[in-house]
Amino acid sequence: MEVGFVDLTFQQTPFPDSASAVSCADWLLPSRRLAHIHCVGATRFEYITLAATSTVFVIRDHSRDHSYVVMAEMCRVEKRGRVYLLTLAGTDEHRLNPALLDSIRSAIAGVRSDAAASGGSAALVVAAEGKFFSNGFDLAWARVSPSDRAPLMVPALQRTIADLLSLPMPTIAAVTGHAAAAGCFLALSHDYVVMRADRGFLYMSEIDIGLPITENIMAVLRAKIADPRTRRDLLLRGKRMTASEAAARGIVDRAVEGAAETVEAAVAMGEELAARNWDGEVYASIRKGAFHEACRGIGVAVEDEEAEMKKVASKL
Repeated sequence: MEVGFVDLTFQQTPFPDSASAVSCADWLLPSRRLAHIHCVGATRFEYITLAATSTVFVIRDHSRDHSYVVMAEMCRVEKRGRVYLLTLAGTDEHRLNPALLDSIRSAIAGVRSDAAASGGSAALVVAAEGKFFSNGFDLAWARVSPSDRAPLMVPALQRTIADLLSLPMPTIAAVTGHAAAAGCFLALSHDYVVMRADRGFLYMSEIDIGLPITENIMAVLRAKIADPRTRRDLLLRGKRMTASEAAARGIVDRAVEGAAETVEAAVAMGEELAARNWDGEVYASIRKGAFHEACRGIGVAVEDEEAEMKKVASKL
């Protein structure tokens, strides 16, 4: 269980007068106002990540001696045949902050555990509700206290990507909306990308907003965007790529019309891959070797030659 604390106030929208959890949930969750929190000293906000699918938010208004308890669904996992479908919940921009990234990691850990217990092969599809797959880092959250918060975001994202790169099954991003900056990086970190053709784009916005890209993240991007011109256009021109163009350039595997159809196509791809009945540990080991620089840079343990040979011998 992971617990986080931060002092807060709510700008523009007043805090609800009622102390009931229901009214607080109605106020907070539909528009995900938690993404627009700014710090002051009077009110204390606590979040406790309990499970893969939800986070408990405890809001304490010390000035009025009220407490509010809210269960917020950040992501959910369902199983369709041999495919685990992890969906980022809500219609917001799915900005990546430690709370959301922790929830994604918890979901991936649950998938890993369930697949190991169930036996057989599987695949993971990651999708999102709303018009955004992810619009990148939660910069509003970071700017509240840059010296304290900004250093937390990149390591949290790196740990999430490391979980994907070490997962013993194929991974597929179902990009049903815009994927920008860190959200684009998250999508491209999967083994396969299925993207909605009639809406959304891939966009590495760092050059436009003046943010550097760390070497660890760049190592993954070099591995996933092999063509130098495509890498140049995404990273140095800030080009917004549609699904059709991204597919033509080889960084998206399939462009599909419609959001629901994109998810279904990704699930079908996952089922097809899972049907190959590959050994998951072997799959993960080969992935680490194929993307050695990326895995080592992002923090995935890469086996040395002696360990690899022992593993080969154990499979004979």
